[in-house]
Amino acid sequence: MSISPMPSMPSSARAAVLCAAALGLAAAVSPAHADGTGPSAWSVAPSAGEGTRPAKDGRPSFYAEGAPGAVLHDTVAVTNPGPRPRRVSLRGADAGGSGSGAWIRFAERRVKVPPRTRAEVPFTVTVPPGAVPGDHPGMIVASVGGRTERVRLHLRVEGPTLAALTIEHVKVSEADKRITYDLVNRGNTALAPKLAVHAEGVFGTLVDRPSRTLPVELLPGRRVSLTEPWPDAPALDAASVRLTVSAPGGARDSATASARFVPWGAVAGGGAGLLAVAGGAFHVVRGRRRDSEVPEPAGEQGQEPCAGRELAEAGMGTGEKQ
Repeated sequence: MSISPMPSMPSSARAAVLCAAALGLAAAVSPAHADGTGPSAWSVAPSAGEGTRPAKDGRPSFYAEGAPGAVLHDTVAVTNPGPRPRRVSLRGADAGGSGSGAWIRFAERRVKVPPRTRAEVPFTVTVPPGAVPGDHPGMIVASVGGRTERVRLHLRVEGPTLAALTIEHVKVSEADKRITYDLVNRGNTALAPKLAVHAEGVFGTLVDRPSRTLPVELLPGRRVSLTEPWPDAPALDAASVRLTVSAPGGARDSATASARFVPWGAVAGGGAGLLAVAGGAFHVVRGRRRDSEVPEPAGEQGQEPCAGRELAEAGMGTGEKQ
């Protein structure tokens, strides 16, 4: 839906703008919205009769675009298919710190919706004269009791736009087998980034994942930390990992990281085995050395066993010659 600048909202529109349309329970919203009164409950959505799209297409969210200083108009529909009246509170909110929530004003901030009725509530978006060009996402927030429903407002301020994206702090966790990284929107437009992953090892390519859209909307100025799983990471290798991100509008960036995959448990176990073998060999060699160094038993006065006999025989021989 597009919102076109219109004259300021007349005061008559500030009266409760209730379009009582007979709504059968068969046309109620999803049972997931039940609040204790049965399968039907209240809902909030863009009015089907506004914008450039045909009413039959419906609108999942609001879209507004205007120059700084413009006053933009649209209508939000609050539907009460239940048997009791409901008093709904409406307010604007910004998404991602854009400040656009303060630019939203409703004809009625608290609307009483009779049973089986749809209330059409006009609202305006006043773009400040000094608003920065680019995307300023916001929300329409409706509350009843403890339940809150939100509808996105895609607001773009006219002027030069820049799609800029960087990828930072790429790290590879060998233990967890995952890659972590940060994406930062450096421009002024909301981005739907895509990621491609490539990794080379010592013996060839380890990973080659083509570019795919990530499940994240990156608003201007926002940083988000993401994780890329790597369940089939090698057990033993040295890898160079490259992540490449891109987004519509020409935004593109890449970053690399390196990792060494070592099975430390096996290395530790092998080291212990080597130590055990080396220790056993040391004890065997030392035992043999001790055995070879044991002296034979000594005779009297530390002489060898045959020394006394040899001396005696030498004396006897001398006496006989005399």
